[in-house]
Amino acid sequence: MALQANGVAFSLLHRRKPLSVKAVASENVSTLPGEEEKVKLGGSDLKVTKLGVGAWSWGDTTYWNDFQWNDRKLKAAKAAFNASIDSGINFFDTAEVYGAGITGEVNSETLIGSFIKERQKAGPVDVTIATKFAALPWRFGRGSVISALKSSLSRLGLSSVDLYQLHWPGIWGNEGYIDGLGDAVEMGLVKAVGVSNYSEKRLREAYNRLKIRGITLASNQVNYSLIYRIPEKNGVKAACDELGVTLIAYSPIAQGALTGKYTPENPPTGPRGRIYTREFLTKLQPLLNRIKDIGQNYGKTSTQVVLNWLICQENVIPIPGAKNSEQATEFAGALGWKLKDPEIEELRSLAAETQPVTGFPVEKL
Repeated sequence: MALQANGVAFSLLHRRKPLSVKAVASENVSTLPGEEEKVKLGGSDLKVTKLGVGAWSWGDTTYWNDFQWNDRKLKAAKAAFNASIDSGINFFDTAEVYGAGITGEVNSETLIGSFIKERQKAGPVDVTIATKFAALPWRFGRGSVISALKSSLSRLGLSSVDLYQLHWPGIWGNEGYIDGLGDAVEMGLVKAVGVSNYSEKRLREAYNRLKIRGITLASNQVNYSLIYRIPEKNGVKAACDELGVTLIAYSPIAQGALTGKYTPENPPTGPRGRIYTREFLTKLQPLLNRIKDIGQNYGKTSTQVVLNWLICQENVIPIPGAKNSEQATEFAGALGWKLKDPEIEELRSLAAETQPVTGFPVEKL
């Protein structure tokens, strides 16, 4: 899940010995998502599950986890990782600034690396890893991208990653960063490259700059959910569809607000409580009630309905964040079925009555 609004702090990891992960084909088990639930990421050759798992919260103490990380939460995150794979979801999205960041030991990338290593003890692991480069103000040029990528690989314990993304547009310019992505592909350090929080204009610029080198821009990761449909209004979704760039949707369940877990009497804690206030949740109730009703008709939860709604938009891969195995297993239940068109439009209409919350500021750059 990518960085979102309202004061998300960066905190930043130590190096690990590289570990190669052998990719193997998923077994086609009737109760699990199979190859039919995988799609190509944009115009690249990389195939991923139609739904991934965001690892923003893993190790984080600045936005999630009530500002603390402990062994219990570590075990829960590991269980979420394993449950995702067991459920047929093997696409994990992280970033160098998730968790303790690039200066700490308990970092999302580091945790994923340890989870992979532990899982490998039972045999080859079918896993697809995406991570991101932080366009920090003191980083300049294409060399900074390669340097950061190599550090991420070290923390992950991998020799390459499947998808490497620019986390947000650079303040001082983006040409060098885009060139760095191209270099990463040509060096064999990544299978596909993407961007995140890119406007339509910046998306097209990145796409064209890579195209000159014969390299495909695979994805643009942006804030997108039933109640945050700015990508539909600012041209990003249309541009992704036109260019064949997959839209990866972070915060697809609105950080839990669309799950039905929170009510005006029981709002979320921490920073989310300042976004999804009692007043906001009160106005959201008619939509949440309808989502629940539709879910009951399918034997699905509200979470599975709103994730399926995004998948039904086509060319969209949601990456909800899983804190534990129960959440990870629930997410997988969003696959293998489809909302009816009238239901899709009804939810869109109801959601239009809700004023969207503020997104990550760089979306407007």
